[in-house]
Amino acid sequence: MSDWIGKRYWIVGASEGLGRALAERLSALGIELVLSARTAGRLEELAASLPARAEVVTMDVGDTQSVRDAFAQVGEIDGMVFLAGVYWPQPAQDWNADEVEAMCDINFTGAARVLGQAVPHFVRRGHGHIVLTGSLSGFRGLPGAIGYCASKAGLMSLAESMHADLRGTGVKVQLVNPGFIRTRLTDKNEFAMPFIMDPDPAARIMVDHMMTDRFSRSFPTLFSWLFRLSQFLPEGLYYRIFAPKR
Repeated sequence: MSDWIGKRYWIVGASEGLGRALAERLSALGIELVLSARTAGRLEELAASLPARAEVVTMDVGDTQSVRDAFAQVGEIDGMVFLAGVYWPQPAQDWNADEVEAMCDINFTGAARVLGQAVPHFVRRGHGHIVLTGSLSGFRGLPGAIGYCASKAGLMSLAESMHADLRGTGVKVQLVNPGFIRTRLTDKNEFAMPFIMDPDPAARIMVDHMMTDRFSRSFPTLFSWLFRLSQFLPEGLYYRIFAPKR
């Protein structure tokens, strides 16, 4: 779309996986990018490979001062996409306190830190575009996903509240909820992952959604219906199907 040419977007979590694939697709549309993650190496290599202008701003979303400093360096932007996340599969019986805290702190609180800088900026200016990355696992608690489900559910709820408040203000809020995407994070899973996607087709769906005025998009479509419908199941039936007693 021609009206995207010359826009400037900040991608948080751009170094690999879906973030990298999204950067490549947005750059191909003529969008200028600011790429952020904790370390510069992969970001610099990515920036050099993109067809449109891109710059690197390193940032640790787990550190408030790092986020503030990065936002000051980023400068004027038309939109931002939050994709930063960590994941360790684990049931409550194997609770790893450090890993669960990290998932909550990066996946949810990290987003809140970044939004704490971007949202007031967009609101004062009267326009902007915010895209948050939830997960199909955020619709209802799942076994073996302590920390991850909760962090994504929190992020999805945050997006809904922001959308409710900012409708009609010129600040567009969108949410994407992907299923399994083939990355170093899903490589940790030891179970079969239905409808698993490569990052590039997932990024295509994400960009297509960003070009609409719709709030949320969950995909793959057939797989997403299972999670959406699970919200309407009575508790007893839900847990018998999704988490039978061992």
